[in-house]
Amino acid sequence: MPLFTRKELLPIVIILFVIIFSIFVYSSLPEQVPSHWNAQGEIDDWSSRSFTVWFYPSLVVGIYLLMVFVPLIDPLKRNYNSFRIPYYWLRTGFVIFFSALYLFTVWTALGGDLNINSFILPLLSLLFILIGLFLPKVKKNYFVGIRTPWTLASEETWNKTHALGGKLFILVGLVSMLGFFLCDKAILLFMISIFAAIFALFVYSYFIFKRVEGFKENNN
Repeated sequence: MPLFTRKELLPIVIILFVIIFSIFVYSSLPEQVPSHWNAQGEIDDWSSRSFTVWFYPSLVVGIYLLMVFVPLIDPLKRNYNSFRIPYYWLRTGFVIFFSALYLFTVWTALGGDLNINSFILPLLSLLFILIGLFLPKVKKNYFVGIRTPWTLASEETWNKTHALGGKLFILVGLVSMLGFFLCDKAILLFMISIFAAIFALFVYSYFIFKRVEGFKENNN
């Protein structure tokens, strides 16, 4: 699987924009930049501008390079060829997500007035819907996907768990988006729904594995 193709221009251009943007905006930023928000969307911690303009672009670059190079040392790297397009959009989605979060942080530091919950919830909802769309296409590997002891031990368990996981992650995204528009506890709703989905998939993978192994034993 080639490391870089023409498709990689999109995430690379986004990364270069973030780096160039950091250089140009640095002198305009105040000495202290928002770095954390509480559940009500209020700023409750600050970082130096030097840390901010180095950390976020480095984070975006690091995530991108990690997702490009780690599959090369995955013992199941041959499986990536079967979902290389979904995997490309997943890593591009993460690059866009963290780049957007960085731009929001800078915008807030420059005086922008928008509650972060009004920004992050729709963004997270779209990210989870994206993950949900592509999750069923992810084949067994040690880096991407729902990796429980049982999905890694059984390809059938992996496939069935990821089929359900795709539906649940899309549901989490939709619930989060609806919560954003319909209630004032959208963050809490999102947290409950994602933990419920993860717990359900963990339990589901165990019982599917037991069923698959039981079926094999009964047929031997």
